Amino acid sequence: MGDIILTTPVIRCLNAQLGANIHFVTRRQNAFLLDKNPHISKILTVEKDPMELFGFFSSENYDFVIDLHNNIRTRRFTLLLNRPTSRFSKLNIKKWLLVNFNVNKLPHIHIVDRYFQASAVLGVSNDHLGLEYYLPDNAQDQVPEYSSGIDSDYSVIVAGAKHFTKQIPATIAQQVAARLTGKVIILGGTEDAEKGRQIASIDTKRITNYCGKISFDASAWIISKARVVITSDTGLMHVAAAFNRPIITLWGNTVPEFGMYPYIPKDQNLYTGIENKLLDCRPCSKIGFQKCPRGHFKCMLEADVQKITTLANIIKRD
Repeated sequence: MGDIILTTPVIRCLNAQLGANIHFVTRRQNAFLLDKNPHISKILTVEKDPMELFGFFSSENYDFVIDLHNNIRTRRFTLLLNRPTSRFSKLNIKKWLLVNFNVNKLPHIHIVDRYFQASAVLGVSNDHLGLEYYLPDNAQDQVPEYSSGIDSDYSVIVAGAKHFTKQIPATIAQQVAARLTGKVIILGGTEDAEKGRQIASIDTKRITNYCGKISFDASAWIISKARVVITSDTGLMHVAAAFNRPIITLWGNTVPEFGMYPYIPKDQNLYTGIENKLLDCRPCSKIGFQKCPRGHFKCMLEADVQKITTLANIIKRD
C-alpha cells in the first residue's frame, strides 16, 4: 500500500504541469487508495498482471507510459504495448549488495525522487508539496465513538505491518504505550486484533484498540488528527507523512537507505527514525520475513523505549 501512496506527488505534478489525462493501473485491492484522487482520470484494476487489460490499452492509443513498478510483468506489457515508455530504477542489485554483503552503494535519494526521474523526460519536476491521501467525507463516521475520545489529544501506535520482521512487537508497544502521556490509539488490521487487545490491556481506559475494527480510511482519519504517530515501515507511516504528522519510525529488518522513509519535504524535522545500527544482520531483506532469520529479532525487541517515549512526549499538538 505504501508504494501506491508514494506515487501521488508524480500523479499530481503530471496533471498540474502537463494537464495530463492520467490512467492509473493497480491491483484491485489497492484501488481505494487512489479512488478519490482528483488528479487521476481513470483507475484501471487488475488481479495480478496488466496483460489482463491489454485489449483495452491497445485501443486507447496512449501518448506515454510511465512504469513505476518495473517488474517482469510490467516490462513485458509495455514492450507489447509499443508506446513511448520510461521506467524508474529499482536499484535491485545495489539493494542486494546491502542485504547480502552489507555493502551500501545506494544513492541517498528517496523513492519519490526516483519516480520523478522516470517522468523527467516529459519535463515534469517535483513541486515538493509531499504526499497526498484523500479521505471520503464520512471517514470520521466510521470511527466508533469518535466524539468521545478522538477529538482530544492522543498518540497513535501502528501495531501491524505486512511482514512480521517489520512489526513492532506487542511487548515493545506495551512499554511505549505505558510511558506515553495522554490517550493512545492502536491501529492495525484484522490480523492484528489480538495483538492490539494485548497492548490495550495494560490500561483500557487510556488506550483504545481499533485493530481490525475500522476501515483503512477511518484509520487514516485518526492519523490525520494525531499528535504523534509511532509506527514501523508500513503503509500507515506514509499516510502519516501525507498528513504532515510527527512520525517516529521503528526500523526492523528494513533500513531507511532503501529510500522509503517518511517523505515530508515541507518539514523534514517531523520524522525521527529509531534503529539498531549495531546489528550486523540488518538489513536482512528489502521486503520482510514472517520470522527473524536469526531467531532473536533484536532489531525490534531491543528498541530504545525510553528514547521513543521521550521524543513522543515532548511533541505538542498543533
